[in-house]
Amino acid sequence: MLLGTSVAIKAGTACAVTSVEIAMTTSVLVSPEQLSSMMGTEPVVIIDTRDADTYAAGHLPGAVNMREIFTFLATSTAEGLTALKSTFAEHFGMAGLSGLETAVFYEDALNSGYGQSCRGYYLLTWLGYPKVKVLNGGFSAWKALGLPVSTESVAPKATSFPSTLATADVMLTKDDMVAALGSDVALLDVRDIDEWTGESSSPYGKDFAPRKGRLPGAKWIEWYRFMKPSPQGPVFKSPLEVQAECATAGIATDDTVYLYCFKGARASNTFLALKQAGFSDVRMYFGSWNEWSRDDSLPIESDAPIMKSRPPALALAA
Repeated sequence: MLLGTSVAIKAGTACAVTSVEIAMTTSVLVSPEQLSSMMGTEPVVIIDTRDADTYAAGHLPGAVNMREIFTFLATSTAEGLTALKSTFAEHFGMAGLSGLETAVFYEDALNSGYGQSCRGYYLLTWLGYPKVKVLNGGFSAWKALGLPVSTESVAPKATSFPSTLATADVMLTKDDMVAALGSDVALLDVRDIDEWTGESSSPYGKDFAPRKGRLPGAKWIEWYRFMKPSPQGPVFKSPLEVQAECATAGIATDDTVYLYCFKGARASNTFLALKQAGFSDVRMYFGSWNEWSRDDSLPIESDAPIMKSRPPALALAA
């Protein structure tokens, strides 16, 4: 039986699905146990987003290594997005994705890889691929349950990535972000605290990018806050918990939310969290601070993002 398909109970009766099947078909997140079951019952292409040496030291059986998921930098110009699309259509085809298989991305742990597995999910979502999942808890959760690990090199069966898919409206350009400044759109910065405060320009070094600061009017929720500890390592918070985190920044599920980070990795982690939590209009600026900070014509806020001291209250006359 393929997971996600119906099981006939009796002739002439309606079909039914198990609770596991329902969860697997409605959630992007898949547990290690669910993935282990999928691997034996349906076509799956498992994509390891870690670096080559870490992959070689041990990975999920049958997983292919695609580090470019994390390392590829893109601009939001027409030429940049065309290059992004063609590059990953080629990579995903070489990994064996034809449209029939379920793609499953994983990293080492959800709080240590800057959202790299979720970046794969975001890219395939943008490309219109119909079946995409992320291993909740990553490789650490898989190992914690004693599931098999392989060191064998995997040669994927290359195929043609489907060329007729319509891209999803989740990709924002620099011009989209400029147009959103001062509007009702919730601009959500999910970078680490030192980037938000302007002490550092990037995760790659304080002065890696030419300017430090944030987009004018942006709100901030550090991307780590959408995860929580579990016995197998960090996992995503529940939809209610994610909604509560967003409420602290005044963001509701029916708001239009534009995400950014440094290069679209950490924001991909938040993109997944918000979509799973029922936020209806979430998009991401993939070029993020790496692109924005390099254009001196674009405005930034660089002063400390703190509350200003209130003037003392005047004493009332006796």
